[in-house]
Amino acid sequence: MLQQFQNHIDSHFPFLKEKRLLLAVSGGVDSMVLLYLCHQLQFPFAVAHCNFQLRGDESDDDEQFVKAICDELHIPVFVEKFVTAAFAEEHKMSIQLVARKLRYEWFETLLQNHDYDYILTAHHLDDSLETFLINFTRGTGLEGLTGIPQQNDTVIRPLLIFPREEITAFAKENKVPWREDSSNASDKYLRNKLRHDVIPVLKELNPSLLTSFENTVSYLKQTQSLAEDAALNLYQKIVKQEGNHTTINLKKLLKYQNYKAYLFHWLHPFGFTDWKAVFNLIEAQSGKQVLSETHILLKDRSRLLLFPKQSAKEEEVFWITKKESHEVKIPLKLAFCNVTDISLQSTNVIFVDEEKLQFPLQIRKWQEGDVFYPLGMNGKKKVSKFFKDEKLSLPDKLNTWLLCSDNQIVWIIGKRADDRFKITKQTTKTLQIQLQE
Repeated sequence: MLQQFQNHIDSHFPFLKEKRLLLAVSGGVDSMVLLYLCHQLQFPFAVAHCNFQLRGDESDDDEQFVKAICDELHIPVFVEKFVTAAFAEEHKMSIQLVARKLRYEWFETLLQNHDYDYILTAHHLDDSLETFLINFTRGTGLEGLTGIPQQNDTVIRPLLIFPREEITAFAKENKVPWREDSSNASDKYLRNKLRHDVIPVLKELNPSLLTSFENTVSYLKQTQSLAEDAALNLYQKIVKQEGNHTTINLKKLLKYQNYKAYLFHWLHPFGFTDWKAVFNLIEAQSGKQVLSETHILLKDRSRLLLFPKQSAKEEEVFWITKKESHEVKIPLKLAFCNVTDISLQSTNVIFVDEEKLQFPLQIRKWQEGDVFYPLGMNGKKKVSKFFKDEKLSLPDKLNTWLLCSDNQIVWIIGKRADDRFKITKQTTKTLQIQLQE
């Protein structure tokens, strides 16, 4: 197994020999064999051990065991204790999801803070089969049926080519010490039910189950590659990046019978999971939207707009302390100058009575409830109603800035000036404010 492991590294991860590595070591047989193999090959690595404090003294004993092995082999070790159960209860998440979230967030912190390059985990072939079955029973696409990937960015899983049985046999033959996790014997979790009750039956039906699974995954990955090529080709024809948002042309997309598959492929990386709601947007009225944890998908006439949530939470405020600061470049470039000629006509230029302004002026995003007095009209108007009349999309609204004086809107920048600050026959100082490209 040692030679096979070395050949696998040489073929697929030759760069690891020159990198600083972290090994995720629980103390179980899989991670202890990974430690043993890397130590035998003299890789430069340290160990990261998570104590999730879910099994009382047993969790603490695992921690002490890993520390003792690392001390004996002169391997640096990092240990972190997590209040996993309390975190899961507070955030209404399952223990498994919380443990995964805490573990990988900590791994990433270690990589960044201690200049390590990759984290190696001990996932093996049986783990990949279990993940395949879990995803299959819950419903999934091609991606969920391709098992556990050998690499996700900085996470590498070099034992995926080995079945659990071979790893355990190697540990016994080479006297690699390990500790048994008592929770692995419980059928409380779906993965354990599959491991204990379902997979043994499948192996009984097909003794070559793992080989068949590897072949199936290989075929599915090839099919996934074909799908990715097709999705990329169509993406370049239908999808455009415009400023901070992405536009999907529905008229063009709906010409394809399998348009839902394309939408899934394009939007899945942005965290969307409610696909019924996403597909319903196609026939929905303008203004309807679906949210993921990080993004907003908005129906806007004959297109879908995708943009990050942080755009909708922009609360930055900028100040212009005095007119003598002729140009303001944050968040946009405004130029101020006194003029006598007001013939220049542009949506990017306004002329105001300087004496009506109170410095400092404020530049901010619009807020619900904002009102202004549109130049040339009688009375006030809600900014939101103005946006609606101008048929602005949500991203356009979120990217619109207001110039304000003493909490009064002077200019919806680039769109409409306020009547209260216009020049009159009594104006003695005309100030030109120009939005520059």
